[in-house]
This record gives sequence, C-alpha cells and structure tokens, in this order.
Amino acid sequence: MEVYRLPILSDNYIFLLHDRDRNIAAVVDPGLAQPVLQQLQALGTPLTAIFNTHHHNDHIGGNSELLQRFPYAKVYAGIKDRGRIPGAEVFLEDGDRVNFAAQTAQIFFVPGHTKAHIAYYFPPDHPKENGELFCGDTLFAGGCGRVSESTPDQMLASLNKLRALPDNTRVWCAHEYTLKNLQFALTVDPDNPDLQHRFAKVKAARNRSEATIPSTIALEKNTNPFLRCDRPNLQSATNSKDPTLTFTRLRRMKDQF
Repeated sequence: MEVYRLPILSDNYIFLLHDRDRNIAAVVDPGLAQPVLQQLQALGTPLTAIFNTHHHNDHIGGNSELLQRFPYAKVYAGIKDRGRIPGAEVFLEDGDRVNFAAQTAQIFFVPGHTKAHIAYYFPPDHPKENGELFCGDTLFAGGCGRVSESTPDQMLASLNKLRALPDNTRVWCAHEYTLKNLQFALTVDPDNPDLQHRFAKVKAARNRSEATIPSTIALEKNTNPFLRCDRPNLQSATNSKDPTLTFTRLRRMKDQF
C-alpha cells in the first residue's frame, strides 16, 4: 500500500492509498475532490473507498463529487456520524475491521475533537515494518485537536489509546500544524532535548516548504506534551498531579497560545 499525501486548502492533507497489485485506490478525508481526481488520473486507477474520520467539511467536502465520478466507491464513517457525512453507507465502531490492499485496518473510536471521531490503523505485516495510522484531527504532530463535542477526559483517553500503538507506527494526521505545536510545546517542556532537536528540524523543513507529516508514535511520545500528561515536568508546568487535569490545562493553554 502506497500513501500519497495531497496538500489542500491552507494546511490540510488528504491521503490517497494505492494498492498497486490490484490497481485500486482509497482516500482518507477528501476535503476537496480535484486533487484526488488528479492523482487517480496520474496513477490510472479507480477509487473504491472513502475513509472518513469525522464530519467536518474540510474532511468530507469532496465526497459528493468523488461519488459522482466513482458511484460504486464505498464511504466509511463512524457510527455516531450517521447523517452527517455525504454518501456514508458503512458505519464503524471501535474494534471493527476494514479491508484494503490485502491489509486490514483496525478501527479506533477516538472521541474528543468530535463525539464521533474514528481512526484507521493498518498494522504492519512484520514487526520491523511501519504500521500506518490515519487519525484525522485527534492526534497531531506535536499536538492534538481542539476538544469540541466531547470532554477532556474523553480526549485524553483517545490519545492514550493511540499512544499505546507500536513506536514505529507512522502518524498521518490531517493538518500541517507541527511548527506551531512545537513552539507551544517548548513553553511547557523547555528542557526536553528531544523536543529541542525536533523543533530545529521542523523549523528548517518548513523554511524549505517541506511537509512534516508523517510523524511516528515514538516521536510523539518523546516530544508531544499531550501524550506526556503523566510526566512530572508537565504536571509541574500545569500545577497539577492528575493527568486529566494536566491535559485539560494544557489544552486550555494551547487554545490561548
């Protein structure tokens, strides 16, 4: 399975998944249709599936146009997003499985950013290979999504669920927020050498207009403050000894950053 990262709007990413052996494709969170159609044409492959993580328009805006071109493509969404995602016909719950490219994605229910958010995780065929996580707006490189339709404790539980994935899992999040996320992270975790090193690399990459996605679970565990709410230095920075309260205060601080 090849993953093509398609930048759209000001900072969104669409991910096109290509099964070379079968010459079919799926797409994750198509906020616009045209970049997807262009990539499909370049590959000479049809679209067979749309994997949506949640209902926000910058993730589903291209669904209807893509279905006009590929009416037999199946649209997948979280069961709690029923009625909110155009064309959705397969509704998924935590623990469900989805097949694509001779691989099986595990579905994680990860509420927090929205009440219905799901993530798609393709485990590797071999432990030394990379798994692929498509997590929408739940986990970001260096950060996490805003809490809107759920509660902080639900969001923290969702992040902890993703944190438990293998270290070499690649994290395909849906926005290029990494630089600003790390700028915030340094204000609460300034003595973290891994974070300092990552910030320097990301700043240089963005100066060259290079993408910083995908990340990895290992990198996030070492540098993302929202995955480190059990660490004493982050708890000290938020005047808290409770991970949930630490997360809540970190998220409030980031909202105002």
